[in-house]
Amino acid sequence: MTAPTPEQRLADVCARIETACAAAGRDPAELTLVAVGKGMAAHRVAEILALGVTDIGENKAQEAAGKAGEIASLRPDLTPRWHFIGQLQRNKARTVVEFASMVHSVDRPALVAALDRAAAQRVEPLDVLLQLDLDPEPDPTRGGVRPQDFLALADAASAVEHLSVRGVMTVAPQGADSRRCFERLVGFSQSLQAICPLATVISAGMSGDLEAAISVGATHVRVGTALFGTRKLASEGPT
Repeated sequence: MTAPTPEQRLADVCARIETACAAAGRDPAELTLVAVGKGMAAHRVAEILALGVTDIGENKAQEAAGKAGEIASLRPDLTPRWHFIGQLQRNKARTVVEFASMVHSVDRPALVAALDRAAAQRVEPLDVLLQLDLDPEPDPTRGGVRPQDFLALADAASAVEHLSVRGVMTVAPQGADSRRCFERLVGFSQSLQAICPLATVISAGMSGDLEAAISVGATHVRVGTALFGTRKLASEGPT
């Protein structure tokens, strides 16, 4: 069987988004599709960008920085918004700040401080999301702040000068009810907006559960496999 073309894959994902929005009584224009290019060569990501996708997500700092530079050389006509979505070590904060429009994975005060220092070089503050770990059995390799520590992290992130807290993010735990997980995330979003009124972004849903995320109000869905096919990564460790 012939593999789907990038055009077919994108059309299928867009159709899923439109169907999910219709079922939820939402406008698809409310959704931002973040194409997750981790492990994909720059030319593969450029193909998706050329089809009209504007937002690219990456989870490895060095890979993403190199890819952003390659795409700028390959296709200077394209101006993607880069989202960093993976676990981030403090010593890579400066690398990420140089290319990212938004960091989805802020999960501890020490990372807030590192990103704030690095973002001082920017003209505008760096947009960040606070990542929640909603797994009943936390896995430290996945990242995310525990619910009981969320408000303290929100206070720390909203207090610094060079970051703009824009919302929340989570990854549904394996084997969990994704919709229930995302409903909990919406509750944290509401709590955060009481502190940061502009924090309206809800980043939730991937290739396997984007419909559940859209049904409860996600504003950003992070889709990799459905757009690029399966990939083999050498490592899934922290960046």
